[in-house]
Amino acid sequence: MYKELAKYYDLIYSWKDYKKETVKINKLIKKYKNSDGNKLLDVACGTGKHLKYFKKNFSCSGIDLNEEVIDIAKTNVRDVSFNQADMINFNLNDTVDIIICLFSSIGYVKTYDNLEKTIRNFADHLKTGGIAIIEPWFTKSTYTVGYPGMTTYNGEDIKIARLNTTKLENNLSVMEMHYLIVERDKDVKYFVDRHEVGLFEIDKFLEIMNNSGFKAEFLKDGLMKDRGLYIGIKS
Repeated sequence: MYKELAKYYDLIYSWKDYKKETVKINKLIKKYKNSDGNKLLDVACGTGKHLKYFKKNFSCSGIDLNEEVIDIAKTNVRDVSFNQADMINFNLNDTVDIIICLFSSIGYVKTYDNLEKTIRNFADHLKTGGIAIIEPWFTKSTYTVGYPGMTTYNGEDIKIARLNTTKLENNLSVMEMHYLIVERDKDVKYFVDRHEVGLFEIDKFLEIMNNSGFKAEFLKDGLMKDRGLYIGIKS
């Protein structure tokens, strides 16, 4: 995903208030974290926009599966270590105090088997008393099939339109994102980006976290509507 679209990512999501989200996450870290360090790892960090604010209070690093997005993150945010890695099986040879995985990125592991491997990997990389904060995708009951989605960016030199519908295939939400992009003095570009995202039920997600060495809970009041947040303290 976002291979050719990586350079447009920050424009597509220009509506997102990273600073406001970071303030809320900081409050949760202060409330729940029991370790005494300040190392923070952003898993599926994207272009690093959250880390731009987290680095003021923490020693930060970020990983993402997409090399093109990581290259942009390195330009967006200085004094932060970025590496290409898969959240399911990354190995830092180090432990941290905080792991965040936001913007529903956890859903891209797709299956409960992969989710269990990922959560165990998070636990392996956390110090005792450290905290994992995970923003999930929807559950089956909160996911709307057939919803016509639209996102636009209307800049002076570039304009972007994204349209999609939502489908359900077994336990996956499937969205084919259709993009029209035009830049000044260039031809119109057309892209299709297919997203397959796991629909994980809350009880099962919490069970996996608790079985992986966390004391976990689900907060309904998350960063975005109807998604919530999982909080896990490493036992």
